[in-house]
Amino acid sequence: MSKPTSPRPRGSRDLWLDAALDLLVSSGIDAVKIMPLARAVDQTRTGFYWYFKDLGALHDAMVETWEARNTGQIQARCEAPAKTINTALFNLMDCWLNPTLFDARLDLAIRNWARNDATLAGRLDAADNARIAAVHDMFLRFGYSREQADVRSLTVIYTQVGYLSMEVEEDPVARVNRVPHYVEMFSGQPPTQAEIAAFMARHTSG
Repeated sequence: MSKPTSPRPRGSRDLWLDAALDLLVSSGIDAVKIMPLARAVDQTRTGFYWYFKDLGALHDAMVETWEARNTGQIQARCEAPAKTINTALFNLMDCWLNPTLFDARLDLAIRNWARNDATLAGRLDAADNARIAAVHDMFLRFGYSREQADVRSLTVIYTQVGYLSMEVEEDPVARVNRVPHYVEMFSGQPPTQAEIAAFMARHTSG
């Protein structure tokens, strides 16, 4: 007599959530449905309901994950210890070059989703304001006037949003090499060779 077949494992909440984020990035929010997700994670439809009440709960979890990954990382990099404004800016620029710190494709997908979702659009506005505030406070910390901090923080964030919205494709080496010039533009001060070398060591091999 054969043994009864064990039920298929339900996976994990993160498994379902990561699959949903992947679908959002690749195909947009309309593609994030329970059955396509079940196929993507090789689970049954009922497995979804162990972790999420409904599709709306999944959507909330996706947005919360984006907020923590992207806005949270920008805030953390702005608050990281730094002796000069240029070192602080290089810390922030790490986000734009390291997808483990800032997921640019996810950020663009969220912005596209928010075009047709008023609630998400409000959360996106709040996230952008939080990012601007973090950069603003960073400039204040290094002695910039409030007016200068306002303009410089807007320039930093709007530049990055422009990169995302225009889906700019750059040679990775060329982009890294441009960063010191961006830092000088944002701060109004040329970075030292030591500051540049420390940044380059994080983003070049060999």
